[in-house]
Amino acid sequence: MASSKILSAGRVRARTRFWAGVRAQLPILLGVTPFGMIYGITAVEAGMPPLTAIAMSMIVFAGSSQFIAAELVARATPGPVIVLTTLIVNLRHMLYSASIMPYVRHLSRPWKFLLAFLMTDEVYAIAITNYRRRDTEVDSRHLEQWYFLGAGVTLWITWQISTLIGILLGASIPAGWSLDFALALTFITLLIPTLEDRPTVLAALLAGITAVLAHGLRYNLGLILAVLVGIGAGLLAERMGSQRKAAPPPEGDR
Repeated sequence: MASSKILSAGRVRARTRFWAGVRAQLPILLGVTPFGMIYGITAVEAGMPPLTAIAMSMIVFAGSSQFIAAELVARATPGPVIVLTTLIVNLRHMLYSASIMPYVRHLSRPWKFLLAFLMTDEVYAIAITNYRRRDTEVDSRHLEQWYFLGAGVTLWITWQISTLIGILLGASIPAGWSLDFALALTFITLLIPTLEDRPTVLAALLAGITAVLAHGLRYNLGLILAVLVGIGAGLLAERMGSQRKAAPPPEGDR
């Protein structure tokens, strides 16, 4: 009897955390939906069959990489360059994984696979903020995967719908709507709360400057360069900070 009550309470809490993740993701959908529509339009204009474009959204589920891949297909870019470009763009997910691993280490392998598939920039921002906010609540952390899942499933469904809308409407969407501007605002909104220390600020600043200066490079190589510069700057700043903390104090301070 007691075990059934505990199980029932756990299910209620899991549902509560799932819907909390859904609600947390809803405001971000205002920027994600236009981005998905732009991807659908870009993919069709690049010559991709509609079913292929939809399948990419369902299986790959990586907005920036899908967008870049569609643009490179339109430019008849060699296949190896497309694969390499999308791979490098998604290297940031390795950093996301390293950041969030302490909070999901206790989960089963199927849970980890599922959350890894659903993790995007937007989902990571929601999930890591929630984990850090509730870090002191050790007991509740064991159900926070449902919060993560709620945010991820919400974004995945929205991404499929917005991709389909973009494919169906195509070029009939007026250029004056400036849907791409909504995407930029969304990523700025996601970025600012994560700038918590000097390494992250430096990485964001140098990556942004590099992206602007290298915007004219072929095959969107400027974006790859910006990613590498941002990662390198952040890692270097973090290592220098660790060395300063580990260095012994001057003789006069001992």
